Amino acid sequence: MFSFNGQGFEILLNFITFFASSVLGTLTFVKDRKSWTNRLFGILALLIDTYIVVNYLSLHPPQATPESQLFWIRIVMFVCSFIGPTLLLLVINFPGRLFLLKNKFLIPLLSLMCLSAGASLSNLVFESIGYPNGSPVPVPGAGIVIFALDFVGLFLVSFGVLIYKYRKAVDQEKAKLLLFLLGVLFTFTFMGVFTVVAVVLFKTSSGVFFGPISFVILSSFVAFAIIKHGLFNIKVIATKILIVTLWIIFFSRIFLNESTRQYSIDIVLFLVIFIFGIGLSRSVEREVKQKEAATSMADSLEIANLKLQELDRQKTEFLSIASHQLRTPLSILKGYIELIEDGGYGKITKETGQILKNMDESNEHLIKLVDEFLNISRIEQGRAKYNFADFDIINTVKGVVVELDKRAEDKGLKLKMAGKGVRHIVGDEEKIRHVVFNFVDNAIKYTEKGVIEVGVDNDKDGLKITVSDHGFGFEKVDEVNFFQKFYRGQNVKNTNVTGTGLGLYVCRKFIEAHGGKVWARSVGLGKGSEFCFWLPLKPIEVVNSAV
Repeated sequence: MFSFNGQGFEILLNFITFFASSVLGTLTFVKDRKSWTNRLFGILALLIDTYIVVNYLSLHPPQATPESQLFWIRIVMFVCSFIGPTLLLLVINFPGRLFLLKNKFLIPLLSLMCLSAGASLSNLVFESIGYPNGSPVPVPGAGIVIFALDFVGLFLVSFGVLIYKYRKAVDQEKAKLLLFLLGVLFTFTFMGVFTVVAVVLFKTSSGVFFGPISFVILSSFVAFAIIKHGLFNIKVIATKILIVTLWIIFFSRIFLNESTRQYSIDIVLFLVIFIFGIGLSRSVEREVKQKEAATSMADSLEIANLKLQELDRQKTEFLSIASHQLRTPLSILKGYIELIEDGGYGKITKETGQILKNMDESNEHLIKLVDEFLNISRIEQGRAKYNFADFDIINTVKGVVVELDKRAEDKGLKLKMAGKGVRHIVGDEEKIRHVVFNFVDNAIKYTEKGVIEVGVDNDKDGLKITVSDHGFGFEKVDEVNFFQKFYRGQNVKNTNVTGTGLGLYVCRKFIEAHGGKVWARSVGLGKGSEFCFWLPLKPIEVVNSAV
């Protein structure tokens, strides 16, 4: 019913390629009219449309004479003379910045184009029409070399420039150039097989009508590279190429049938493939966009993380400078308070003595706070020094208990110690004492009544120190966060107990520097707590060094 002969199929093929080239060229140009990349692609698409029309006329001239056919073949060569230079200019400008585009390169390029265009319209490129195999074949002339340099040569130069730019490019720009490279490679191969090789070697022009397909392949790849710059996933490209190919095949079948029944079947098949293709394309694009969004979010988070690290570094430096500046006047103030209390500036009254005592306690609190800031800054800047040596851990813990016993007694608490097992370990005694003091001091601070027990025991090739109390206790959320910087437990909110949330963080850093670990546990609020740390018997081998 709808039977096409060979020429009918050729007309359909030319129509499809002309339509595809026009749509791609228009969409790309409209996408960004101010971009020279888009402008050059629009010019290239216009040249390809012109080539498709004159190429068909060269195979089927209005007047079936050798002279008419030769005329249209020369017009084809004339149009092709502009395709090579336009492609090279597009490659040079792609994907948006100029590359080696100077007057000394532009003038020879335009000169070669003009020479090739002029030679194409004369008998220099093709002298006449011959019939070696019964089909018309143009006979090359001496000027074919000029045309080859202009068309084939510039294709090769474009390919070389793309390879060079691809090797220098990164990320999305590299993906764009890869698409362009594939387009030029497939186009050059396709055209070479069906035109140059067929005409020159096999003396036949039967496959010349496939030439427009090669340019549409190029247009498709380049348009994707320019417009779909956010979808360079090979899965998307392959899917779209497959879908378009299926559409062309099934659409062409509609016009190649003789029976009404087969015609109806092919229409239904085409509609099914068309709907399926749209759905598949959108599905793949959606998947790729989600991946791109996730990648973009990850990149943004990485940048934000780097900025936060820089801010944290600046904060640490500020803490270090500020703490050093504060430490000096506080130490001077402490000295003067002691002098006044000892009568160095004359006898003081009982009331004055109480005031000085309160001042000394506040000053001590500030000194302790500044020391914590100093410890933080040294740890985070890698300037904390650890003097590892053999010492008696039992005596160290006992010294802390004795020092804090009076404070516990004043609060109505009982402080006791139970130590057994290994006595001597290798470590920084001052840092270990700081941790034990902090644990016991916190236990006194957060306990209203009962007993505070300090235990030293052997535990799995190491030593475990435990401070138990009957104080506030805490929930699971505090258990996992206590040793983080600036964390204040939920259990002490709405109480008059003050703190910075830095002490336990410093303790963790000190113990980890010894190769140990810290933890805390509690049955629940109001049921007491237990703070522990573990030290290996064979610590990391660091002696008098900054960690």
